[in-house]
Amino acid sequence: MADSGTQDYLEKIYEQRFSSKEEYRRKIWKTLVSDWFNRYVPVQGSVLDLGCGYGEFINAIQASERYAMDLNPRSRQCLDPGVRLFQQDCSEQWPLQDDSLGLVFTSNFLEHLPTKEKIELTIRQACRCLRPGGQFVAIGPNVKYLPGAYWDFWDHHVPLTEASLAEGLQLAGFRIDKIIPRFLPYTMATGRQYPVFFLRAYLRCPPIWPLWGRQFLIVASK
Repeated sequence: MADSGTQDYLEKIYEQRFSSKEEYRRKIWKTLVSDWFNRYVPVQGSVLDLGCGYGEFINAIQASERYAMDLNPRSRQCLDPGVRLFQQDCSEQWPLQDDSLGLVFTSNFLEHLPTKEKIELTIRQACRCLRPGGQFVAIGPNVKYLPGAYWDFWDHHVPLTEASLAEGLQLAGFRIDKIIPRFLPYTMATGRQYPVFFLRAYLRCPPIWPLWGRQFLIVASK
C-alpha cells in the first residue's frame, strides 16, 4: 500500500487529465473490447487489469473472476461491484496464488512506473500468477514513434518500445506471441473526441495502422 500522499497525487492527476472525458473513454473501451480485445479474454477464467485507472477495460469484459490493481483511490468508486481491487504497489507481491490467472491486461501503465526495475518486478509477478498458457497483453506509447511527445505527460518515466518491452517479457519467462509496433493512435487524454465508428473502422483496417499508430501492442504467453 502506498502512502496517502502518493494516492492523493494520483487522484489529482487523473482528475485533471480525464475528468471531462470519462463517458467518452467508456464508449471507446467498450468498442475496443467488443471489436478487438475480447479475443484474449477467458470468459471462464480470471482476468487482472493492471493499472486499471477508472476501470474502463475490466468493467467492459465478462470473466468468471475479475481483478483490478491501481493505487488511485478513486478506482474503487468506478469499478463494477463484481471487480476486486488490489490497491497496492504492483511491483510488490500480488495477493494471488501461483498459476491462478488467465489474462493480465495493461494499457498505458508501465511507462508510469519509476524505473525499469519496478517494471521487471511487476512483470515477474504477472508471470507467477498466470497459469501455463495464460497471456499478458500490453498496450503502450511507443517512444520510437513519439520521441518528443512521449514526455508531454508529467508522469511518464520510462521510455519503452515494443522491442524493449518484448525483451523484458522474455527475460521474465514469457513467450512472445504477437507484436504490433504501431497499433492505436497515441492518446485519448487530449485532442478531439472522434466518433466511435471511426475507431471501429480503424480496427478493421490494419493496413492503415502504420499511418496513425503510435502505441504498440504486445501479446505474450507464459
